[in-house]
Amino acid sequence: MAAEGAAMIGGGAQFSSGSAPGGCFDVAVVGSGIVGLGAAYAAVRRGLSVVVIERGARITGATIRNFGHLCIGAQTGEARGYADAARELWLRLARDAGFWLRESGTLIAARHDDEFRLIEAAAAGGGIRLLDAQELADAAPVAPGVAVGGGVIETDLQTDPRVAADRIAGFLAARGVEFRMRTSATGVSSGRVDTTRGSVSAGTVVVAVGHDIDQLLPHVADDAEVERCALDMMRVQAALPKPLGAPLLTGWSLVRYGRFARLPEAVFVREHLHRQRPDLAAIDLNQMYTQLPDGSLLLGDTHVRDSVASPFQSEDAQQAILDEASALFGIAAPRVIERWQGVYASAPRDFLRCELDPGVYALAVTTGIGMTCGLGFAEHVVAAATDISAPA
Repeated sequence: MAAEGAAMIGGGAQFSSGSAPGGCFDVAVVGSGIVGLGAAYAAVRRGLSVVVIERGARITGATIRNFGHLCIGAQTGEARGYADAARELWLRLARDAGFWLRESGTLIAARHDDEFRLIEAAAAGGGIRLLDAQELADAAPVAPGVAVGGGVIETDLQTDPRVAADRIAGFLAARGVEFRMRTSATGVSSGRVDTTRGSVSAGTVVVAVGHDIDQLLPHVADDAEVERCALDMMRVQAALPKPLGAPLLTGWSLVRYGRFARLPEAVFVREHLHRQRPDLAAIDLNQMYTQLPDGSLLLGDTHVRDSVASPFQSEDAQQAILDEASALFGIAAPRVIERWQGVYASAPRDFLRCELDPGVYALAVTTGIGMTCGLGFAEHVVAAATDISAPA
């Protein structure tokens, strides 16, 4: 039995609801999304005592509201470095925490010659294997004649985010990380986090609250121009002609990811898509798909950026997502099981990292690649902040 004031999360690990205020820790992490979990993992691997302060009763934010697509090979620059580091951490955590993860790669369906030329240009850097039309048809359940070819991003991974986040938290709790749930941070300073259940002392403080950074640190959010990006997503039952063995991207995805979007060939793809389907451009579509172990399919997603995420979702936008899935796979309208709104932090720069006071850091992945880069990003920051090497 769990003690009174504790919640059973993450495979039976006990999480304090914050009934015992105070305490002194090497590291205090505010926020239990993937960046916060990554910071806690980086710290505990270095032998440090850690507390995670989370205002919710369980993990419910962007970390569980996504495709579970770890798109390592589509990143470039700083993001690629964090993604490569995160890949090894995901593989290790899946083994140690016991959750489903597969080295699936990512499939790309090119429906036009300009999309295939973009994939071809990106493949020149390695790690992407080109597919002709028949090879893509053999690998993915796309309708006959829909695609002219495609590719496979070979480094990519897939997981179920709803399970993975809780399993990681449970694994960290079993390693001695204290989780104080239903506890809001009200202020941070060197060596201290003030919360709704008393103050916590810590040598290093990491604030990783995603888009809600404007609630705790409005000046940081203002300086970094952080706003909210809201998206429509859904889970459906679909009669696919064959299983989808890897995440599937389309041209709408390629013009979003750095490795493709920064190439000259992306200009032609973007112009073609926007000219052909201005309605989909208007909802800022990322047309992609992942299939979960139970056979259900994740569909999405739209993007709307604002300081506040509107709670009202457009049925026209969601119908467009369903219609595009039917056309790509050549199937009848999928049956919707769930709909939800994802929200993540968005800013001109992909990563927010600043030291507010000595030993106090604010972190956020400020684009839609948090699951891909978050663990590696947090590892990098904690390593620099503690100056302690993690064991292999």
